[in-house]
Amino acid sequence: MKFAFMIERTLVILKPSALQRGLVGEVTHRFERKGLRLAGMKMMQLTDHLLDEHYAHLINKPFFQRVKDSMMAAPVIACCIEGVDAVQTVRTLAGPTNGRLAAPGTIRGDYSMSVQENIIHTSDSPENAAVELTRFFKPEEMFAYKQVAFDYLYATDEY
Repeated sequence: MKFAFMIERTLVILKPSALQRGLVGEVTHRFERKGLRLAGMKMMQLTDHLLDEHYAHLINKPFFQRVKDSMMAAPVIACCIEGVDAVQTVRTLAGPTNGRLAAPGTIRGDYSMSVQENIIHTSDSPENAAVELTRFFKPEEMFAYKQVAFDYLYATDEY
């Protein structure tokens, strides 16, 4: 029986709070330890224009300016993370948006006490991940390669 699992790519943004608190290595290490693959990574300063596009669904919310101010307080680290069911796996590792409600052992549960200063942004669906990745990465900034450990991460019928 062949399963229909698919290698996915998803966007993770390590927010200014992660950078300022020295958590970049810890957070990326958790994804790598799980077996997800880093396919792209870069530091960047977010702009008003990029945030207006990225958070367009929040533009009329009273807290929108607070979100923008927080995301521009320092540079961010944009990551392209890859693996089978990467979108859901990353979201599970991240925990709920509100760090106070996130379970211990999740990234937000271990490192966040806030809804806004919650360490990372993660794509919420494969469709949004595709859109978000093109917003933050040029094609040549994402890399395809096989991990040496790949054959030990998945059964042969899982990819």
